Amino acid sequence: MNTATPPNKPRDLRSLLGISTPIIQAPMAGVSTPAMAAAVSEAGGLGSLGVGAMDAEAARKAIRETRALTGKPFNINLFCHAPANADVAREKAWLDYLASHFAEHGGTAPTSLREIYKSFVADDAMFRMLLEEKPAVVSFHFGLPAQEKIDALRAAGIVLLASATSLQEARQAEAAGVNAIVAQGIEAGGHRGVFDTSGYDEGLGTLALVRVLVRNTQLPVIASGGIMDGAGIAAVLALGAEAAQLGTAFVACPESSADAAYRAALTAPSPRPTTLTRAISGRAARGFMNRFTELGIAAGAPAIPDYPIAYDAGKALHAAAKAQGSAEYAAQWAGQAAPLARSIPAGELVAQLKAETKEALERMAALGKELA
Repeated sequence: MNTATPPNKPRDLRSLLGISTPIIQAPMAGVSTPAMAAAVSEAGGLGSLGVGAMDAEAARKAIRETRALTGKPFNINLFCHAPANADVAREKAWLDYLASHFAEHGGTAPTSLREIYKSFVADDAMFRMLLEEKPAVVSFHFGLPAQEKIDALRAAGIVLLASATSLQEARQAEAAGVNAIVAQGIEAGGHRGVFDTSGYDEGLGTLALVRVLVRNTQLPVIASGGIMDGAGIAAVLALGAEAAQLGTAFVACPESSADAAYRAALTAPSPRPTTLTRAISGRAARGFMNRFTELGIAAGAPAIPDYPIAYDAGKALHAAAKAQGSAEYAAQWAGQAAPLARSIPAGELVAQLKAETKEALERMAALGKELA
């Protein structure tokens, strides 16, 4: 266990992160870009890059591209899942199950699957690259790396964040010596950050989780999940969070790498409902309902391979369908408040969020005076 004493709920989390506003853009692997991260950081928030789907050199390139656009701090997010257990029989059964959907779109299911992403817990090249590049902030998702890595990153002067979906996970992160906790509520789009996928996930909502962590840990808390505007940011600040992390809110920004179908789904007058699914990647993730999410819950569906082996099949099926003009098998990750999405530049969005938060806090202050 790290013996370093973590800060005691500092009110200067923004100073620690080098930001002037309590707005953090979620990393969103595959969607966030250097242009987006830089725009958010330039506007006073904390931009983020999700590099969990990259190797070390691709991540280094992304870091340097972002630095070319901004001299301000930004966050690098890493996946810390347990490496997948390959199971040829289970993977074959899953591919057989998907075969008719490949055929429907003129494709053929792969004959085998592979672990397409390397977890940071086993990626020494990524670790060495981080120590060389020294990004201002590094965050962990799906768990924590070895204590030696945490200690080395902190010794290099890097601020460390870790996502948590429960008090138990937050306490593990606190004991390991991270600087702040990202409290991920069940409303959040994208992958659930649970540490142990074989355990029970209570599915705490953002408001409940934030308050529990504020009262029961010593670290500053960053709220994440279902926050799309200034009123949401003000609400979590009132509960004791030091900042808010928004992901879905930034997907429709022009700087994101989301494709046209994803943007259309997000900004539709009546967006589809969201659901948690394991079918696409092998881990629970929230996104818009489509034919792929239905496959995961259909009667007779076989066991889904481990993350990210299942994602290999998911990406292949989406590619086949997309070539035929269908987005019905896409991973369109989105949170429960997706209908509040706005399609404006990331820097403008941060400015609007700041103004909305100020207005909401002023309304709350006025209400407080009425109640006094």
